Amino acid sequence: MRAFSELYEELDTTSSTNLKVAAMARYFRSAPPADAAWAAYILSGHRLKRFIGPALLYRWLIEACGLPEWLVTECYAGVGDLAETIALLMEGEAATASAAAGAELRQSEDVPLSSWIEERLLPLRGVADMEQRTAILDWWRTLPYRECFLVNKFLTGELRVGVSELLVTRALAEVLSMTRAEVTRRLMGEWHPSALFWQKLHSGEPPAEDPAAPYPFFLASPLEESPSMLGPREQWLAEWKWDGIRSQLIRRRGTVFLWSRGEDLVTERFPEVVAAAAKLPDGVVLDGELVAWREGAIRPFADLQQRIGRKKLSAAILESVPVRFLAYDLLEQDYEDVRRLPLRERRARLESLVSSTPEVIGLSPSVDAASWDELAQVRSESRARSVEGLMLKSLDSAYGTGRQRGTWWKWKIDPYSFDGVMLYAHPGHGRRSNLYTDYTFGVWSEGVLVPVAKAYSGLSNAEIAELDRWIRAHTLEKFGPSRAVEPTQVFELAFEGIATSTRHKSGIALRFPRILRRRPDKPASEADTLANLRAVLATHQRPVSA
Repeated sequence: MRAFSELYEELDTTSSTNLKVAAMARYFRSAPPADAAWAAYILSGHRLKRFIGPALLYRWLIEACGLPEWLVTECYAGVGDLAETIALLMEGEAATASAAAGAELRQSEDVPLSSWIEERLLPLRGVADMEQRTAILDWWRTLPYRECFLVNKFLTGELRVGVSELLVTRALAEVLSMTRAEVTRRLMGEWHPSALFWQKLHSGEPPAEDPAAPYPFFLASPLEESPSMLGPREQWLAEWKWDGIRSQLIRRRGTVFLWSRGEDLVTERFPEVVAAAAKLPDGVVLDGELVAWREGAIRPFADLQQRIGRKKLSAAILESVPVRFLAYDLLEQDYEDVRRLPLRERRARLESLVSSTPEVIGLSPSVDAASWDELAQVRSESRARSVEGLMLKSLDSAYGTGRQRGTWWKWKIDPYSFDGVMLYAHPGHGRRSNLYTDYTFGVWSEGVLVPVAKAYSGLSNAEIAELDRWIRAHTLEKFGPSRAVEPTQVFELAFEGIATSTRHKSGIALRFPRILRRRPDKPASEADTLANLRAVLATHQRPVSA
């Protein structure tokens, strides 16, 4: 655990991608197999489900640290992160106890990461609250600060590591002497971290055949210049950029599997797609988009979320939110990996396959336009068609792994935007847990500011630092680590979509809100209104044939 905590600190205290890759490579080379497997699992984005709720941990902290509750509350508000607050306060409590006993400060054995997870954390799920409390308080009183912090993050299921999956696969590829594509393929799908898994990965032994295993997704890069720079129009396939769930539809060994891009198996959520896929021949893998679809028209993404968010699919929800799988690539045919074939050939094979399937599985249509100027005109209709813009794919391209610039581009339309007033500030995570980096914004409704969005991206480090100072000097009220601030700061925010919501006081929910810029030139009285956003909602919800 000590080595992993040191790795975490290295990753959390540098912004250099090369240093992060080097640190991970050093760890993977020296760690025991089971620890290396668990580290790869955690760093690549897998999370352990919450063991203990933060409210319970906070109560136990107040009982254990020997400080009055008001002071613990102030410390929590100042630090801004519960895991760090616990580690800091219990370090002080342990120091007092150790000094009184004349003992060395915070002695503890170095338990391997895999043993921590498998022998200490996972068994917590099956014991009573008092047994959990006894074990956790003992950890708090004996672990060094860094390890105590990490254990608390594991307990709450909130461990965030500042590395992308791309950087993890780069480090593993270096250690395992494989290509990044090979590593990515071996880590796709469901796998359990263990010494045996790591040994097989390290040996280069082909993974056991798994009929459910998906391929790594190929991701497009944003196009920020004129598409005319890409060359002749006829060498590129243009498709709509659908607002749905990127998915792989797999039919192997007589069984159908449906994966989301987040590597979640969502087969049971879309039974009509699974039934239609039974018409596909065995040994086929399709890449495409799951979308809400009714009467030949795409529906807003919020409709699709109704399907995703339910544990049980009733007949009523299946009827009210029908879906469709729009296929746009063929990755496997007759159990043969065809990703290296040029797109024009994969597309021709895909068209032939999909022509014999039920309507629930359709072909993502190409968008016809003779020139780039004509295509730009068609793209201007995206919002009316309830799509996000266009995808541009080289007809000579193979199907790659991850985000590889040059052959697949997303040519998105400009997002919606509005001017909102900052109402609340919340602390960040990791290196930014002592800064206010997450904000809640509101708009006017009948003379009152109503919260409509939270956003945490879009500002530079210098802007965040300046804003943090302003927030601390203009706080009206504290709610634990969060602060209500004077409603004077106006920001322009962008968002991709809007939907009705019964969970929000405003009655609306915004998709992917983020900060575009601070508006010091604009008084709060001139910020947008809820009526303006509802007008956008009325337009956004109209189903239009794509």
